[in-house]
Amino acid sequence: MSSIEVQQFTYRHGDVELSGYMAQPSRYPRAGILIVPTIAGPTQLMFDRARWLASLGYSAMVCDLYGAGVLEDIREARKLADDLRADAEYYRDRFRCALDELRVRSQLANSRIGAIGYCMGGEVVLEMARGGEDIALVVSFHGLLATPLPAKRGSIKSRILVCHGRADPFVPPKQVRAFLEEMDFAGADCHMHIYSGVLHGFTDPGSNSKPEEAVRYNASADRQSKAAMLSMFEEVFETRKTPDQE
Repeated sequence: MSSIEVQQFTYRHGDVELSGYMAQPSRYPRAGILIVPTIAGPTQLMFDRARWLASLGYSAMVCDLYGAGVLEDIREARKLADDLRADAEYYRDRFRCALDELRVRSQLANSRIGAIGYCMGGEVVLEMARGGEDIALVVSFHGLLATPLPAKRGSIKSRILVCHGRADPFVPPKQVRAFLEEMDFAGADCHMHIYSGVLHGFTDPGSNSKPEEAVRYNASADRQSKAAMLSMFEEVFETRKTPDQE
């Protein structure tokens, strides 16, 4: 079996310096996966997920949102998020830089790339898909579904998986319906998994310690959404045994 290599580095989007974290097998990665964190930025949980994906054979990079590290103050995080979202094209371009960095730093012998995101990160990966990024798959976990730039017909190249808590007050049923109509109009290959009674932030065990009642961990939804993601990885990336696994 390959060992896991971890590196931390900086990269730039214009004049903004951002931090990156990559974990990947030392040989034969199956695909490259960009991990886009929550509104709080690149937390230890995101780094843990990168190492977990690396243990499964993927080159996984955690990207940065603002260049401000992890934000404990949700008010500060929301202000930075609102500032970043104010220009929708600039917002998308922030993460094109991260995709470029993943392609450069990964040890891929192929061009297979996916992107997964949590909360705000889920919104980001859907924006990547809407913008026509040439990536195979995007997966949104409890991400916001609204957009100022809806997808155009035929514009989406990525397959899409959305894992959504039915009781998430940040994504009401009206937003879900509008998203599905948008995906139908665009002709997207989109799967949506909905977990009844589940709130926002259901993949983070730390959600239960947060004061917001809208944010709670749900072990079953976390487990089922991970399984759905891995199933899509197997399908989209056509996982084959590498020479050191045979």
